[in-house]
Amino acid sequence: MPAYKDEKQGTYYASFYYTDFTGAKRKKMKRGFAKKRDALEYERQFLLQKSGDLNMTFGEFVEIYRMDKKERIRENTWESKNNMIDTKILPYFKDRVISEIEPKDVIAWQNTIMSIRQKNGEPYSPTYLKSVHSQLSAIFNHAVRYYKLKQNPAEIAGNMGKETHKEMLFWTKEEYLKFAEVMMDKPISYYAFEVLYWCGIREGELLALTPADFDFNRSTLTINKSYQRLKGRDVVTAPKTPKSNRTIKIPQFLADEMQDYLKSMYGIKPTDRFFPVSKNYLHREMDRGAEATGVKRIRIHDLRHSHVSLLIEMGFSAVAIAERVGHESIDITYRYAHLFPTKQTEMADKLDIERTEKGA
Repeated sequence: MPAYKDEKQGTYYASFYYTDFTGAKRKKMKRGFAKKRDALEYERQFLLQKSGDLNMTFGEFVEIYRMDKKERIRENTWESKNNMIDTKILPYFKDRVISEIEPKDVIAWQNTIMSIRQKNGEPYSPTYLKSVHSQLSAIFNHAVRYYKLKQNPAEIAGNMGKETHKEMLFWTKEEYLKFAEVMMDKPISYYAFEVLYWCGIREGELLALTPADFDFNRSTLTINKSYQRLKGRDVVTAPKTPKSNRTIKIPQFLADEMQDYLKSMYGIKPTDRFFPVSKNYLHREMDRGAEATGVKRIRIHDLRHSHVSLLIEMGFSAVAIAERVGHESIDITYRYAHLFPTKQTEMADKLDIERTEKGA
């Protein structure tokens, strides 16, 4: 279809028909192009995207990928993906025809990314490199799965970097109580850390809590959302995983503390944030408390590890702990295996008794 000039506005517009995913024929119109060729290019890209023709450029396919995936991914995760795509992937592949990108091209890209040095002179971490490659591979996988690309060149090239877990630190109960004592001068800080340590919830889950999430008659806390600050906006999303939706019992002393805190918050509504502070605030308070007490500085997330280690020390199973903190039990077993008491000696002794009794 040709492009048309809007004589009144002095601009061009594209007007054409296409077939949607239901098979219905629809008309598309887009106005406001400064040049005729811009209107024609818009039509070309639109029809390419609708047809899934992989003779399009990688950059054009990324727009399809974004449209297909955006509504399926949590907003904060989406922002992270977009940043990787815009800064580490598109500058290298944007103008290449996606069906012509080969494994050797991916290897050349990997070598370029691995050679980059940050402002501090250090290369990107192995974990970050793995994440960037995984994002490139996800785009190609999308093309293979839904748009008939023959192969994923990123998968053939193999990954760069590797996934490494940061050292798992945690506080003993004695260290936490020492820290908590100096937090009492700021009630909002004290009560926030109380919930983090004694409930083992995530930082985003804490900051999304509302008075309605507490049932003081049953001493329970419902976790069903997570808070993020994105581009100057407060964003509340679903929790990290389906398993993260949970209701947990809280100790009576904590329920009493939360009621005391609630009474001090004049005019708070059931849907208002219980802890209206930022993640940066909690990090600064962690710095302050660690410096004042001399306990080792751990991450906010390490309070979750601290809660799990306390429950293991108290003798609870991986299954029970996983249900409380919103994990799969296999994850608890794998990540905290070194903290669980070994049963090997007990097993061997019982097998020895079993063999002896059978022999008798």
